Amino acid sequence: MRRILAVDDDNDILEILQYILEESGYEVETLSDGHCLFDSIRKHQPDLILLDIMLGGLDGRELCKHLKGMKETHDIPVIMISASHSVPIKAQNHTDGPDDFIAKPFDLDVLLQSVKRQLNQAA
Repeated sequence: MRRILAVDDDNDILEILQYILEESGYEVETLSDGHCLFDSIRKHQPDLILLDIMLGGLDGRELCKHLKGMKETHDIPVIMISASHSVPIKAQNHTDGPDDFIAKPFDLDVLLQSVKRQLNQAA
């Protein structure tokens, strides 16, 4: 079973993500605090990370940059989620930026398609 780590400071979003992803056959871990991200990854490395951009004082883009810069986590697909529709994701260097971007409120089918696509590309 593929393992997904969802990181968002909105517990309602985390509940929705967990429900829809588990119903789709994925194992899901949720974090409401980006400070715990690296500890969680060290304990159980996920196959994919869903990462909010604004995490209560933390910048998800910086967390993504650190993930993509570390040998142990470089190949984990990261899908960034944000309420901002104007985040310049496409302009970022793909080597240290996210693999995909989904704007909130997101369509569940679009989310699932992105998750499936990123997991297939990483396999």
